[in-house]
Amino acid sequence: MLVSPRGYHRWWRALLGLLFPRRGPYSYIVSIFSACILFFAAIDYLTFAASSLRHPTQPTDTTLIPEIKSVYVASTHWNNEAILRSHWNNAVVELAKKFGKDNIYVSVYESGSWDNSKDALRDLDRQLDELGVQRTIVLDPTTHEDEIRKPRAKDGWIDTPRGRRELRRIPYLANLRNKSLEPLERLVAQGKTFDRIIFLNDVIFSMADIISLLNTRSGNYAAACSLDFSKPGLFYDTFALRDSRGSGAFSQKYPYFSSRRSRNALLASDPIPVQSCWNGIAIFDATPFQSHTDPLRFRAIPDSLAIHHLEGSECCLIHYDNPLTVSKGVWLNPAVRVGYNLVAYEAARAFPSKREALFVGWWKGVIASLLDLPWQPKSIRRRVNGWESEGEGREEVGVPCLVDEMQVLAGNGWAHV
Repeated sequence: MLVSPRGYHRWWRALLGLLFPRRGPYSYIVSIFSACILFFAAIDYLTFAASSLRHPTQPTDTTLIPEIKSVYVASTHWNNEAILRSHWNNAVVELAKKFGKDNIYVSVYESGSWDNSKDALRDLDRQLDELGVQRTIVLDPTTHEDEIRKPRAKDGWIDTPRGRRELRRIPYLANLRNKSLEPLERLVAQGKTFDRIIFLNDVIFSMADIISLLNTRSGNYAAACSLDFSKPGLFYDTFALRDSRGSGAFSQKYPYFSSRRSRNALLASDPIPVQSCWNGIAIFDATPFQSHTDPLRFRAIPDSLAIHHLEGSECCLIHYDNPLTVSKGVWLNPAVRVGYNLVAYEAARAFPSKREALFVGWWKGVIASLLDLPWQPKSIRRRVNGWESEGEGREEVGVPCLVDEMQVLAGNGWAHV
């Protein structure tokens, strides 16, 4: 329907009448308040518009800051043959060439795959051997079904609403990640240490991605993460990512964060302050992992807390356990965008569109901030408080990681119960 210019004027007069009423005992107060809202909204939008035009550019630099000389690369795998053969193996080999055989250690733990991931990793083993790279590549035949059939252990199992005692998913995953760190423990005992630990998911990445992530904030971080995508325009790892306030992302679409501090950093293409992240690639200052007395390792929340229908990612909890998080911070680098498939990886190159930034992203961000999204169920905090009161010394520092879920291992993956 077409609207005449006079019709538009009527709409504007009606809007102004609502914002600036002419009569009533509180009309001046309402008018001043409305004017302030409009003024700050206009400033916020202009700031957003200016900064959103400076898109995070894809990293191209391969010059590493001199403070980082050695890296320990850790990964776990399950049914990843396709991406191992197409991209991942070659990228790890290039990473090894970049650092040189004396400055890199590669630790890979694969278990229970029913595709040919083991053969793909044997190919990687041969390539790294030709380069003289020190490595540990474990190909574990134990499947999920084997794990489920094991005798019930004291820890890591839970009574579920299905009337069964089942194996929890997160303790299982935390154990696998810790297995990828077992060679590090031996190396530290021998006097060998590293500057950074690079945790790699089964993602497509380039050498420039790794160097850019290592160089985040000139190397001053407890941890730095990429931004991961499994579908075009939708970032993936909502389970581990928490913004500067400890909230999850309000949307998988840009601009993701209701926290103004996190969102403003994204808009300015700066490293984004967050409380936790993983998102495809996570790089840590290696110091806490190499302690001789109490090395940092992955964990799950206690079974006694999980029974209250709560769960938290091991990749989130580790940041709340990390003693360097408070002093050095956790940062998401928006310039480093990786993908779990080629379609998502290539789509992330054009991130974000001006239309999405200027006409959609701003409104979404403002509304999310006003509504304080996403809402964490208050029952989560009540359940944690109840659990803490049930036993002396009980405390969970990673409460922001918790979600109202119960996750168990299944033969073909995992399940919500």
